[in-house]
Amino acid sequence: MNGRPETAVKICGLRTAADIEAAAQVGARYAGFVFFPRSPRNLSVDEAAALALAAPDGIARVGLFVNPTDADLDHVLASVALDIVQLHGAEPPARVAEVRARTGLPVMKAVGVAGPGDLPALTDYGIVADILLIDAKPPKDAALPGGNGLAFDWSLLAGRRFLRPWMLAGGLTPGNVAEAIRLTRAPAVDVSSGVESAPGVKDAGLIRDFVAAATGATATRGTTAPDARR
Repeated sequence: MNGRPETAVKICGLRTAADIEAAAQVGARYAGFVFFPRSPRNLSVDEAAALALAAPDGIARVGLFVNPTDADLDHVLASVALDIVQLHGAEPPARVAEVRARTGLPVMKAVGVAGPGDLPALTDYGIVADILLIDAKPPKDAALPGGNGLAFDWSLLAGRRFLRPWMLAGGLTPGNVAEAIRLTRAPAVDVSSGVESAPGVKDAGLIRDFVAAATGATATRGTTAPDARR
């Protein structure tokens, strides 16, 4: 590794104890739990509470919400031990700041990118979020705001620095994540559909291969990985 820091990995959309174990065994730093009914990865509060308790020390538990109301957040956080709130909808910067203040937790904000015109939003959200998740912007007719297996032009991020720690997401797989890290110098990466055998069904072998490819990448990164471990 030539003294370079390993890229941190977030596995999103975990649904079973076996998923948690597979992610933990290979050194994933973040476990993502989805609270969005239309997603095949959606969890009930009871399911998520059990998984959060099963997550070992050293893995940050991330709850993914899409345009949540205060009541939505309160309902989940009353029962589920989360370390980070991920906002993956159309929440404006002011709402990100509100959620951060209300929950007392770090907030990760997903920002969709399709072209150069989407990049200024990274500055706007970098002012209020703790972590930026730079994802592929979903098509206008997409049913889901993320987890669609789509990538964007990674060269848009080449040489850029951001106000906050950040993660790269969107269409990442065991086969392309090393190249994505090389091009973007991402300090952390997020994957969901890229390690599944079917929508919502994680594959332990793909998780292993993804983490190995990501942590073995040797890009010189301009920022350190987000650190929100307990």
